[in-house]
Amino acid sequence: MTKSETTKQEKIEKATEKILSYEQYNQRVKDLKTSGDVMGFLKDLVAPTLQAILEAEMDAHLGYQKNDPTGNLSGNSRNGYYDKKLKTTSAGTLQLEIPRDRNGEFEPMVIKKYEGVQTGIEERIVSMYAKGLSTRDIGDHMREIYGVEISADMVSSITDKVMPLVKEWQIRPLAEVYPIVYLDAVHFKVRDSGKIVSKAAYIILGINAEGMKEIMGIWVGENEGAKYWLGILNEIKHRGVNDILIACIDGLTGFAEAIREVFPQVEIQRCIVHQIRNTVKYISHKEKKKFCGDLRSIYTAPTEQAGLEALEKMKKNWSQYAIYLKSWETNWSELATFFVYPAEIRKIIYTTNSIEGLNRQFRKVTKTTSIFPHNDSLAKLLWLAQNDITKKWTMPIRDWGKIIGQFAIMFPERIKF
Repeated sequence: MTKSETTKQEKIEKATEKILSYEQYNQRVKDLKTSGDVMGFLKDLVAPTLQAILEAEMDAHLGYQKNDPTGNLSGNSRNGYYDKKLKTTSAGTLQLEIPRDRNGEFEPMVIKKYEGVQTGIEERIVSMYAKGLSTRDIGDHMREIYGVEISADMVSSITDKVMPLVKEWQIRPLAEVYPIVYLDAVHFKVRDSGKIVSKAAYIILGINAEGMKEIMGIWVGENEGAKYWLGILNEIKHRGVNDILIACIDGLTGFAEAIREVFPQVEIQRCIVHQIRNTVKYISHKEKKKFCGDLRSIYTAPTEQAGLEALEKMKKNWSQYAIYLKSWETNWSELATFFVYPAEIRKIIYTTNSIEGLNRQFRKVTKTTSIFPHNDSLAKLLWLAQNDITKKWTMPIRDWGKIIGQFAIMFPERIKF
């Protein structure tokens, strides 16, 4: 081996020795404060890991490890390295040494020949995590594909590097006006002070003036309550939201009052589907189908007056269940908001289906984790999931041109083009 080859070999060995231990990962993650810190961390993380993967791929290609005597007279062997600069989207430009074999047959899987840009092995791990693969499944995948051992703890540490981005996203400025917002919460089990408790992920999904869906924020806190929602609403106001036309909510006690405290002009639309569920859960199974059919005449009525008349008729025809219909009268001012709007607006505000569909996607991603070790772990996964989900939100909602025109007529001082 020539002197230059010996020097290069020493560089490779030093590079692969730089792969961080679990303890080093944890310490580095704790020190991440800015995007510059994240970039530096990624450089120290990615280059040694890629170098180790390249060495492992060469071992697999030859059928024996470096310096193993079983390789003597095998018909092929290592033949030094060639330099390669690799541009990554997250760690900048990396300097790698690509191993060669004497037969010229080796082509690494992790970095294809002539490939100049690589999204990075860490981004592949983060992408798999965002799609709901467990940390152990990701470790198994990396071992099967690349022959590299990555522990569940190491996967967790790699994904932890997004936390500065999560915090930056959570405080980003928002638009001044949102014609429609949906507010809801999803509950998860989280370990807190040695106990397993239920935590709520508070989610606000907005439709902005361009008709695009936007997740305005995700907050992890105690069990859902109007007081916590009040703090969140004040936060989004400080982030630039001056007005909300319609807020679509479920039936949480005190929720509407909390919203009006921050946005006095807002119109509240209580979810009809939630109201129906709460009404029919005590109805006899034999009568439920007919009861629901009659109930439909209330919320499909052409006008608010017709809806009220249908409700009175229901109370007479189903007097045995009148107690369960009482809540329709109590909540009527918030249930009937949609009656004053045309069909295009009615169908997107009278239920919280939009945010419930989003929550189902969150549930799909989080189902592999029954208990989260801490709040940040839950926040991290939900942020990664929303980042993946929202990539598909490239078009405004249907008939938005007609909808925003209606809003401009109904709220001339609040919607301006």
